[in-house]
Amino acid sequence: MIRTFVDAGVLIAAATGRNPDVQPLAVAILDDANRVSLSSPFIQLEVLPKAVHGQRATEGDFYRTFFGAAIFPDDLSPIIAAALDIASQHGLNGMDALHLAAARAMQADEFVTTERPTRPIFRVTDLRITTIRPWGKPGR
Repeated sequence: MIRTFVDAGVLIAAATGRNPDVQPLAVAILDDANRVSLSSPFIQLEVLPKAVHGQRATEGDFYRTFFGAAIFPDDLSPIIAAALDIASQHGLNGMDALHLAAARAMQADEFVTTERPTRPIFRVTDLRITTIRPWGKPGR
């Protein structure tokens, strides 16, 4: 089994279909029987509140289903400390650093994101980071 930590963008792409080029790739990752999903409260905070506040019940239910099946870390304190180091060393924003620190702590085999390979998250080289964003497609 591939221990896979999915970034918030992957969940958003799968749940909303706002990007038709990325959605099928996101769904394929989430539905892959050879993967076990890893997540954290940081991912929950990034995706679930906006769906709930915006009264997007289907999207919220999608996230709840994912989180109900995912494995979460037991202790957040070392993750938060590690995130500070990761952010400082690689110039990452806090949320990306928290996600990567959680993935490391949970011994993820792969971190899957929708970020372009030119983004700072790819400066981290001790964790396999894979983007599902098709090459040449615009994005943040």
